[in-house]
Amino acid sequence: MTDEIIHTGGCLCGAVRYAVKGPIHHAAHCHCEMCRRANGAAVVTWFSVPLGHFQYLKGKPALYRSSSHAERRFCSVCGAQLTFHTVHEPNLIDVTVGTLDQPAAVPPTSHVWASARIPWLKLDEHLPSHLDGGSASQPT
Repeated sequence: MTDEIIHTGGCLCGAVRYAVKGPIHHAAHCHCEMCRRANGAAVVTWFSVPLGHFQYLKGKPALYRSSSHAERRFCSVCGAQLTFHTVHEPNLIDVTVGTLDQPAAVPPTSHVWASARIPWLKLDEHLPSHLDGGSASQPT
């Protein structure tokens, strides 16, 4: 792992700040209902990094176990969702692109859970789409 901080970010109110060291694995637009509801958005864009490359710099986020296999961390002051961590990929953590200080630096490369996509949403139509959550899935 490199010690160089590549990306920084935080919540809306600034109570929680984080840093990402090393390269990002992938970024994707997630269309699943849980992400939509947790963020109050039609789609949520995430990027993944090894868990050891992510660290909180300021504040302690609250934890919400959104299912039996996943937890979400968010700012307890402003409510901004910051991360998603699943037991299916225990060595990776997903971070919301929208909370980055420089979100334009992390463009998405695919759509996941496209089976739940809201039909009126037209966004990055040129990117590969996967019916479920994995890049090993067959694109639609």
